[in-house]
Amino acid sequence: MRTLGIVFAALLLLIQYPLWLGKGGWLRVWELDRQVQSQNGVNQRLAARNHALQAELEDLRAGKQALEERARYELGMVKPGEIFVQINEASARRSDSEREIRTAAVGATRQR
Repeated sequence: MRTLGIVFAALLLLIQYPLWLGKGGWLRVWELDRQVQSQNGVNQRLAARNHALQAELEDLRAGKQALEERARYELGMVKPGEIFVQINEASARRSDSEREIRTAAVGATRQR
């Protein structure tokens, strides 16, 4: 009778091994679930980035205002007749007598 109990316990352990440690066992399922959750986070961040890029693309296609804004900030362009004033951050900390202010009139024609 005792050997029969040992045999049943051994069979029970043999049956449980694939369930917990086998190729499709619970440990593998938990690991795959963790990977899926991590990938979902990455996908959400990429989807938000794609949405922002799509909105910017539509903005650039729709009107000139976004295009003009990019030209101003990224390329430093100014309209003809417009005055561009740049205050240097380092010089803004100095006293008023030492401040450096650069101005440029681009494409401006003065009429006298």
